[in-house]
Amino acid sequence: MATIEVNGINVYVEVHGVEGAPWVLNIGGTGGDLRQTFPELSPLNSHFQVLHYDQRGLGRTDKPEADSSMADYADDAAALIEHVAGGSCHVVGTSFGGMVALNLAVRRPDLVDRLVLLVTSPGGDHASYALPRLAELDPDDAFPIRMRLLDERWDPDASAPIPGLGGIYDIVVDQHHAVPSPEVQAGLTRQLAARDGHDVVDALPTIGHDTLVVAGRYDGLAPLANSELLCDRMPNAQLAAFDGGHLVQFQDRAVWPTIIDLLRAPV
Repeated sequence: MATIEVNGINVYVEVHGVEGAPWVLNIGGTGGDLRQTFPELSPLNSHFQVLHYDQRGLGRTDKPEADSSMADYADDAAALIEHVAGGSCHVVGTSFGGMVALNLAVRRPDLVDRLVLLVTSPGGDHASYALPRLAELDPDDAFPIRMRLLDERWDPDASAPIPGLGGIYDIVVDQHHAVPSPEVQAGLTRQLAARDGHDVVDALPTIGHDTLVVAGRYDGLAPLANSELLCDRMPNAQLAAFDGGHLVQFQDRAVWPTIIDLLRAPV
C-alpha cells in the first residue's frame, strides 16, 4: 500500500500478486474504492504483478475540486504505469475503467501491451447508459431500473433475482440503497461528467493492441452491441460474450480464466 504523486495529485495504489511476473494495471469501474472491491482477492494476482488503484476523486486518492476529463483519468493511468512498471504493461479495464483504458490506448499506445476491456463502451453514439438520468428519479423508482441495467433478467420474485450472483446479490442491493457521503458523491459526479464526454469511436481503428472484449449478454449498462462494435472497429480485438450482465465476471466462472489465458499467451 502506498501513495504516489502523479499529475499533481496523490494516488492511492496497492500492488498484489507474483513478484517478478509481468505487470498488469487493473482499472476499476464507476465509484470504485479499493476498500470495497477487495483487490487482494483478484484472480489476476495469481499470475501477475497487479497494480490496483483508486482513481482521482475516489477512495483514498486526492479529490481535486476541478472537473476532470477522460484524458485526465487516462494520463493518471499512464503515469502510474511509468512510475511503477517502468515501461509498458498489460491493461485490464472494467466498465468506466474500460473507457479509461481505451483513452489510454489512444493517448499512450506505447504503454499498453495487451488490453482487456470488460463490460464497457466506446462512447459517442455507442455510449453506456447515462447514469445521471437515474439521479433525477425517486430512489424507489430508480432501483428497479438500476437492477435491470445490471442484468436484464432481474426478477425480484425469483429465488435467484439475478442468475449467477448468489450471495453477492445482497451486497449489490445494499450498495444500490446506500447514500454516499458528500465527498464521495462529489468524486462520483465528476467521474460521471467525464464519462459523458467519452468518445473514442473514430479512434478505434488505430488501437492495434491484442485485445479481449468481455461482454455480458444481458448487460443493460454496456450492451453487447457496444462490445461488438469495439471488435468490429479494432483490428486485433476478439469478443468473448458470457451468460451474465454488467457483473458477468462474478456470474460466469469462465470469465477470468479466459482473460488470464489471453494475457499469458505467447507473443
